[in-house]
Amino acid sequence: MGHQLQNAKSQIINISLLTLFLILLALPEIALASVGGGGGLPYESWLVSLRNSVTGPVAFTLSIIGIVVAGGILIFGGELNAFFRTLIFIVLVMALLIGAQNIMTNLFAGAVITPPTEESLFIPLESTITPNNKAD
Repeated sequence: MGHQLQNAKSQIINISLLTLFLILLALPEIALASVGGGGGLPYESWLVSLRNSVTGPVAFTLSIIGIVVAGGILIFGGELNAFFRTLIFIVLVMALLIGAQNIMTNLFAGAVITPPTEESLFIPLESTITPNNKAD
């Protein structure tokens, strides 16, 4: 009798857990999660200003100057110690990264993701291509 009572209790617990899981699955709007939109973190303002400073025209001009100066020092600098040579390489790499980012942004107009419009989602009901793969 005790064994049957234990099985009945475990079945009730399993059914209760399954019902709770299904209720939580069916009601996702009660989840206590915030909507991702950004702008709420305290350090984002200075990160945005840093990004704008690094991607602006002044940074691009300084990167070109840095590439020329660092390249000139490496070519015509003669004998440099390891620390100074490493410092020049760091300046050169930073200048190349900033310059490449600015060039890519100017060439491809940045990574702009626009939301879809109704016209872009419209799919015609009738096909305009014939069986011979020729347009009407």
